[in-house]
Amino acid sequence: MTTNLSVNLNKVALLRNARDGDTPSIELAARLVLDAGAAGITAHPRPDMRHIRPDDVFRLADLIAKDYPDREFNIEGNPKAGSNREGYPGFMEIIRQVRPTQATLVPDSEEQLTSDHGWHLPRQSDEICEHMRRLKDWGVRVSLFMDVDSRHVIKDASAVGADRIEIYTGPFAAAHQKGAHALEGAVQAYERISRAAEDAGLGVNAGHDLSLENLECLITAYPPLEVSIGHALTAEALQYGLPETVRRYLQILNSSRHIK
Repeated sequence: MTTNLSVNLNKVALLRNARDGDTPSIELAARLVLDAGAAGITAHPRPDMRHIRPDDVFRLADLIAKDYPDREFNIEGNPKAGSNREGYPGFMEIIRQVRPTQATLVPDSEEQLTSDHGWHLPRQSDEICEHMRRLKDWGVRVSLFMDVDSRHVIKDASAVGADRIEIYTGPFAAAHQKGAHALEGAVQAYERISRAAEDAGLGVNAGHDLSLENLECLITAYPPLEVSIGHALTAEALQYGLPETVRRYLQILNSSRHIK
């Protein structure tokens, strides 16, 4: 099987927001990565709108629907994030209007610099059950952001209606930097939760701090259906250019047929 690449455009938006105007263009970035072969686009609109904004999401949805109907749109965020005076309509309202291919539910807060932990199931199951039902009614595939050590509660993710989990790979990336001893345990933990998800009938996505340097190690251990990559890919694009960076990721993903 081949793992799909979904490119997260948040950091492109963060650079744009540093100045007034529309440079760099989010839509142009989307076209560049999709023309280079990415399977989809990821956006994470937060209530503080520090990077991707709701208007960006709506424009990206139109772009994909009109020009790239075979590609996927994944919108990440906290389903409990409501509307505010700054113009954020609420995460679920964005999903209702856009109806993306996939909604990845992340338990982040405005105080967090980035997503750094998954849902605590079954303790938080009641908090997300109603949101899950609405998403399924809208025909949206649902993925839950989960920690790598949560394999013992993976069946609860299936019970609340998730189609997939997205494994938080921050610990894996940190271990990769530390060397072989730390990496062995991180890879085993990632593989264990992936197998537990598979046994529970859930698809597996992966994301956070994945890069050209560490991606092959991850997919060799267990190939997820999708990887969502933004921060490292944007940084690497400063060296290689955006289309070439995407091609390098695809070369890793397509270099061999990994069998689970």
